[in-house]
Amino acid sequence: MNHPPYGGLSHQRIKTKSANITWSKGAIPSGLRAARNGHMGAVVWLTGLSGSGKSTIARELERELFNRCVQAYVLDGDIVRQGLSANLGFSREDRAENIRRVAEVARLMADAGLVVISAFISPYLADRQRAREIALEGHLDFFEIFIDASLAACEQRDPKDLYKKARAGEIKEFTGINTPYEIPDAPELILHTDRQTPGESVALLLDFLKLRLGVAPEVWAAPQLPHPACCDRTHP
Repeated sequence: MNHPPYGGLSHQRIKTKSANITWSKGAIPSGLRAARNGHMGAVVWLTGLSGSGKSTIARELERELFNRCVQAYVLDGDIVRQGLSANLGFSREDRAENIRRVAEVARLMADAGLVVISAFISPYLADRQRAREIALEGHLDFFEIFIDASLAACEQRDPKDLYKKARAGEIKEFTGINTPYEIPDAPELILHTDRQTPGESVALLLDFLKLRLGVAPEVWAAPQLPHPACCDRTHP
C-alpha cells in the first residue's frame, strides 16, 4: 500500500465498491435548516494526545452550546469504537479507517444541521486533512481544534492508566509512546490545556465559535436552560 507524506493513509472517498449509485440531494436546503435551528451545522474536530482533555472539553462545550439553543452532539473515540468502529484496532490502517468513518458520519450529521463535536486523538495529518475534505465536499464548516498538552502533562494525568500500561508494554501502538502524534500545522484554534482550566478552554472555544455558527446574539449572550428563544422561532 502506498503511504502519503506523514503517517496517515490516503482514502479516495470517490472510489466506491458499489456500482450504479448516485448521491441523492435532499429537498431541504441548508439555509432552511439553519433558519429553523437558529444556527449553521458544522464539524468541530478536537485532536490531541490521550489525556489532553478532549472529551472533557467536548462534553462541556456540548452543554454550553445546548444552553444557547444549539443542536450539538459529541462523537467520542471510546464510544465510536464500541459500535461503528467495533471491528477496528489501532494499526495504522485501522486508525485511518476509523477517522474516515467518523468524518463521514460527522458530515451527515452536520448536513442535518447539527454542530458535531468530534473528540479523537486522530494522530496523523493526512487523516485529519481527509476529515476536513469530507466536510468541505458537503459545503460544511470544519474547525480543527488542537488540544495542546505536553506528553509529560498527559502522562501525569493518565486518568485511565493507559500511559502506565503502554510504558509497561501492555498496550501496543499507543500514541505518544510507541506511535507518533503529528502536530497540526494550521489548526483554527489551539487550546493549551496544560496551563488552562477546562472552563477557560471552553470559554475560548465558545468565543471562537460565537460569530461562526450564526446564533442570534441575544441567545448567545444570555445562556440558560431552557432559553425562551429556543421555543420562540418563526419556522420558515
